[in-house]
Amino acid sequence: MPHLGLTALVVRDYDEAIAYYTRALGFELREDTPRGDGSRWVVVAPPGSRETALLLARASTPAQADRVGDQTGGRVGLFLTTDDFDRDYKRMVAEGVVFEEEPRYEDYGAVVVFQDLYGNRWDLIQPA
Repeated sequence: MPHLGLTALVVRDYDEAIAYYTRALGFELREDTPRGDGSRWVVVAPPGSRETALLLARASTPAQADRVGDQTGGRVGLFLTTDDFDRDYKRMVAEGVVFEEEPRYEDYGAVVVFQDLYGNRWDLIQPA
């Protein structure tokens, strides 16, 4: 059965992106393989994630560099689902993650918008 495996996220620098996603968001580094052209195949994912992960792709053209931090035109484009909202919110606050608002408790679940190190907007969400 097909599934969504990777989502590419354009970044400025591999090492700073790896450090942020593994430290601030608690992701695991799944792969970091050099490629012949000087680029790297870098995959990070939340612990326990079996199917979906992020491919951290260093911008290689001016047009790509212009999109770092704004791949979705300013809207929330990535959703980090948790089974313990309060635990993960507190851990992320302690790691210095930038939150745009206070947590909200909606009919669909607990949610808060945050920005990654580049300014991409994410939801941390625990479905109801």
